[in-house]
Amino acid sequence: MNLKETLRSFSTMTLHERQAVMKDKGEWLLQEMLTHIGSTDAELRDHLIYRTFVDLLSDNLLGTQQLQLLFETATSEEFLYVHIGEAPTDSVFTRSFSALLVAGLLAKDAEMLVLKDDELQPFFKKIGRYLLLEQDTRGYVKDKGWAHSISHGADLAAMTIKHPKFDLQYAPSILHALKLVTWKGTVYINDEEERLINIVDALLQQNYSEEALIEFVEQAFDKFEMHLMTQGYNESFFSGRTCTLNFMKTLYFSLKMNNKALKLQNTIYGHVAKWLKLGD
Repeated sequence: MNLKETLRSFSTMTLHERQAVMKDKGEWLLQEMLTHIGSTDAELRDHLIYRTFVDLLSDNLLGTQQLQLLFETATSEEFLYVHIGEAPTDSVFTRSFSALLVAGLLAKDAEMLVLKDDELQPFFKKIGRYLLLEQDTRGYVKDKGWAHSISHGADLAAMTIKHPKFDLQYAPSILHALKLVTWKGTVYINDEEERLINIVDALLQQNYSEEALIEFVEQAFDKFEMHLMTQGYNESFFSGRTCTLNFMKTLYFSLKMNNKALKLQNTIYGHVAKWLKLGD
């Protein structure tokens, strides 16, 4: 049967009808959805496959083994990390939509706790790799729809931190990636900062040390001085500076509006004011 037609009809079914489909041909459907998770057809990838995964999770239509299989597959080198770090190509869609699927699986597992430790812990240990290595910063791609790998990576990192089995000892690798995500030779234009600050918010929710977050901010601004000393005022400096300042301003106002982490707020304010003044 045609995957598109199956998914279109699935979206209009009652819960009982969906249960019957999953019982009858669930394995085939999941395999086909995984195979085409990175399709360049925006309707199939975004509107049908991703939304069906969301429906399957929210309707509790996936068994423990299916959840484990999806997690194991989507976090593998052939999905979440496939060709990561290369120049912009269509492989970004596989990485980016695998990231969204994994975030959904982790949200579901936070309720159910069925994913195995020997799969979760290696993933937690290397979660920082995704934002660190991803070089394809495109948002909307003409004729192919949203790539949005940085935003989806931010969603995944934030959801990972919120998982009850996540150990805060892995937080520094995420913060290291977050510090460098604004130095990818581009200035984000699709509200990526709004998604990236959710990582800091998730850490604060887990009572992560405010002092450690202040250190993260200090290091992010130290990179300005380091770049000027080693490379001077080049194009990379200006995009990195603008992108970092945009991120920090977004974070500052979020903290201020939610009345969180006063010392962190003050640190960000001081650095942003200094660099905006220098930019005059």
